[in-house]
Amino acid sequence: MTYMTVVPKLVVAGADAAIEFYRKALGAELTARYTAGDGSVVYAEVCIGETRISIKDEDGFDRSASTIGGSAIILTLDVADADTVANSLIDAGATVDIPVADRPYGYRQGRVTDPFGYQWIISQPIDTPTSSPIDTPADHER
Repeated sequence: MTYMTVVPKLVVAGADAAIEFYRKALGAELTARYTAGDGSVVYAEVCIGETRISIKDEDGFDRSASTIGGSAIILTLDVADADTVANSLIDAGATVDIPVADRPYGYRQGRVTDPFGYQWIISQPIDTPTSSPIDTPADHER
């Protein structure tokens, strides 16, 4: 096998609003968008940096994170400036789950939930990890 990549698909209630949120908060670029006869988005693709993410409206088969009460998937953004990216997400409508802070394992991280029910860890490599124990759930982000 010479080529393999993982492309997460986010099922949302309001694909066009989600696309706009990711554009505003993360600079996502829309690369594809297809609709059904009723206008619902059956497939859209955005690029965030070098990562492709597909997005679709929920339907009778695929339910959104908001509809099912959350998602078992947590998306991690590896970034150069965690504070700036976290603030951009928050300004666009995300809520803070865990504030951005230096973690003992060598990352500055925080976690937010976007308006569509998906959690995002914002992760910035910093200094060498410390030998401090990991004591709190926030310290287990990586």
